[in-house]
Amino acid sequence: MKYGVIITGGPVSDQIELARTAEATGWDGVFTWDGIHVGDQVAVHDPWVLMSAFAMATERVRIGAMIQPLSRRRPWKVAREAVTLDHVSNGRFVLCVGLGAMDDSGWGRVGEETDRRIRAERLDETLQILVGLWTGEPFGLSGQHYAFRPMAFKPAPIQQPRIPIWVVGAWPSTRSMGRAARHDGLLPNVVGGAELTPELIEQACAWIAQRRSLDGFEIVVEGKSSRDDPGSASAEARRWADAGATWWIESDWETFDPVVARGRIEAGPPR
Repeated sequence: MKYGVIITGGPVSDQIELARTAEATGWDGVFTWDGIHVGDQVAVHDPWVLMSAFAMATERVRIGAMIQPLSRRRPWKVAREAVTLDHVSNGRFVLCVGLGAMDDSGWGRVGEETDRRIRAERLDETLQILVGLWTGEPFGLSGQHYAFRPMAFKPAPIQQPRIPIWVVGAWPSTRSMGRAARHDGLLPNVVGGAELTPELIEQACAWIAQRRSLDGFEIVVEGKSSRDDPGSASAEARRWADAGATWWIESDWETFDPVVARGRIEAGPPR
């Protein structure tokens, strides 16, 4: 199992230093998050700029954002930004995608699409566009939401055959899970907001294994463990690893406090 941490808040300079500290203390991935406005009192930074800063401050860890709701972004611009970040990080960027949380005002309040079905359709077409443009060969699309004549994007990504794409999959939705299975990793949740359990991870892994090889496919579980009880934290991570998870992503969506984050990061991953 590999271990990542989401840096959820604090001044930009502190977040960059936390990314550097995470690499030094043995974490395998450093992530930010993609939001526009989640409350008047919550400071939000652009994920692309922040991920580039993380990449420049580190040499080894994976870089990403949990999660990037592609249906409100221009696909061809995402394709260009992602390849640029792939080069800036020397092939360490992973694109984590989903429909997005509706408590972000960057949807209906600013005129973005809120209908879940339409956002899912746009996400599917965007993923087709990204995979096609990242080949570096001429690619075009005539879709329901996006259409353009073939064009070749240069340069191609460093990572081949493409930049890894981890996709939110809502168990047991076949459409949602199928979207993840077509790509490179599963960010699991449960339809209706029920609690995710190791038993459900086992079921999801078995479902995916019937449709594709699990070799190189990532099962990414997010949670919060205690820095004050390393044994308990390791046992919790082991429960998920035994169920089939390949990544444990540490997160704290309650405090957005860089002091708390520093303590957890400095304690190291719960190996």
